[in-house]
Amino acid sequence: MKTFNSKLIIGLCLGSLMLGMNSCSKFLDEQPRGIFTPGDFKTPNGINNSIVGLYAHLRYIYGQAYYYNACLTGTDEVTYAQSADENFQVMDFTGLSTMTAINSRADVAWQAALPNINMASGIIENALTVGTSPAIIAEAHFFRAFDYFLLVQTFGGVPLDLGGGELKYSTSVERKSKRNTVAEVYTRAIFPDLTKAISDLPDAPRLKGAVSKTVARLYLAKAYLTYAWWLENPKNIPTYPETARTDPDGKTSAWYFQQAYDIAVAAIENPGPYGLQPTFYDVNVGTNDRNNEILLFADHTEDSELYNGGSLSYGSGGAPDNFAGWMMTWNYTSITSSKTTAWNTADLVNSVQREAAQALGRPWTRMAPTINVVTETFADKTNDSRYDGTFTTVYRGNWNKANISNPSLFNANNIPVKPEEAILTFLNEEPQMPINYDNKTYKSSIGAGVLPGRADYVISPEGISRRVYPGLWKLGPYRTDNGNGLGQPNAGSTRPFNIAKFSELYFIAAEAAVKGATAKAGKSARDLVNVIRGRAGVWRWDNNGNTAKEANRRAEMLAATPAQITLNYILAERSREYYGEGYRWYDLVRTQTWSDIAKTYRIAGSNVGDHTATTFTRSIQPFHYLRPIPQGQLDAMDMSAAEKAAYQNPGYN
Repeated sequence: MKTFNSKLIIGLCLGSLMLGMNSCSKFLDEQPRGIFTPGDFKTPNGINNSIVGLYAHLRYIYGQAYYYNACLTGTDEVTYAQSADENFQVMDFTGLSTMTAINSRADVAWQAALPNINMASGIIENALTVGTSPAIIAEAHFFRAFDYFLLVQTFGGVPLDLGGGELKYSTSVERKSKRNTVAEVYTRAIFPDLTKAISDLPDAPRLKGAVSKTVARLYLAKAYLTYAWWLENPKNIPTYPETARTDPDGKTSAWYFQQAYDIAVAAIENPGPYGLQPTFYDVNVGTNDRNNEILLFADHTEDSELYNGGSLSYGSGGAPDNFAGWMMTWNYTSITSSKTTAWNTADLVNSVQREAAQALGRPWTRMAPTINVVTETFADKTNDSRYDGTFTTVYRGNWNKANISNPSLFNANNIPVKPEEAILTFLNEEPQMPINYDNKTYKSSIGAGVLPGRADYVISPEGISRRVYPGLWKLGPYRTDNGNGLGQPNAGSTRPFNIAKFSELYFIAAEAAVKGATAKAGKSARDLVNVIRGRAGVWRWDNNGNTAKEANRRAEMLAATPAQITLNYILAERSREYYGEGYRWYDLVRTQTWSDIAKTYRIAGSNVGDHTATTFTRSIQPFHYLRPIPQGQLDAMDMSAAEKAAYQNPGYN
């Protein structure tokens, strides 16, 4: 279990790490620059350092695996895996643990966001007096809204006064707090800050990775969309602090849905330097990181431990390392092949070694995809490239990179295999003949099966378990310094963690249109969804086949799109596009569909050789649509027990 910071308080975070702005490239460098103090806001260099600190704080949320877990485990996308502890099991809502203020891992967002909000307020109040341009100050407005938006979605209403007054910079350690309502947080903080950001930010970012008008438009459109749902409240989900679901300015949910549509479409039509990549594979392949579809990311680098924020050889398992990708990586290194056809213990070789490659990486086995994801969400694996561009389903031999000299090894059916050939395949569909999983002759050591005539071990979709499952390729590591070896697979990923994508503008507009927004000609919900689906039908690489594949299945993808787009269809498309990226809990909570869509799932057990799928039922209550205020926050406040109980979200006292 985690250790809590008992000194967590609202307001000024003394001793925060600050990051410099002296850049030697066109990228936003995130370099440690000493200690942050209130006096730093009185100098140009201090303001510059603080601005970069706003970007650096993203690494304490995005790529942080426990927060990542809170965004996915317990949804239809993800359940806990074989090596999961309470951090993961509690998020699944299947009875292994009860969520409390102590064990909820949404605490990560609370701890990182509030100090950053205060820093943004300090920049906004002081930057003009030291000659900072409005465009730079607009970045602080963006990040203050960004963090408040994250908090209000996660916890409900949160405090706008951190000790210095509403939306004012605090120089004290405030030990009392009052939560504002959801409507107040949106209308007093999020909407005005993002509107200001859109007004003053440039069309093109000043550096690769900096925010621009398009980024701010995406977040304002999404904030309007989310607030519209909150106003409508179709399933009577409780809010806290309790308040009427009315807008302070008298606007309706329909007005906000229309605003969400209009702003998203404006961003699509005025993209600046952003756009869609030609294929889904191109969006997520490591060789193409920081491409023009990525609007915001928490950056890392293999060039310097200082700029990376963590070791380049051994990850700590804590922020600011990017270690989210470890969680859905199972222990593939246990797979064995044999030097001889006798399959004696002494002959067994771990034929798939731990490697710093996108298909592999460091295994932690904490989170697993459900069987439903493979069989339902990604049902079309022929036309739609997104299953192949999301998962590792073929594990290839790489023992030669570990100085194992055998040019070939014996695998299933005693067929020799060479390096780079398939050792294990997760099949796309159930085979016509039964798989032999007994492992009596061909000892895979992971309980994988054998089919006649195949050299690779196989596991069918119905055999996916908490121990063995397709890995999450899209978040896998990518390094250029591996040479001919295995590289540094134990390090945190040096890839950026993607936070926002240009493609989401299409989904935001489509969802708003489904909710009644008047659409422009050529930009109906179906038109918008089909832009993304059409792109998904274009292949240039067969990822798991490890070969070029020039195929255009766009026509087939568009023909399969239903004539009437529903909310559930948009949510399914969002899962196909953003699976495993941390969107899902927020999508289901926003649309109040979590308890419906994620109520049950199927997966086999944790033991070696267990391929018998079981249906699990989650107990998701209305109050679970808000996460608990972290216990560390409550403990740090100078308030009575009754006041603290009133501060906490209902259901968690």
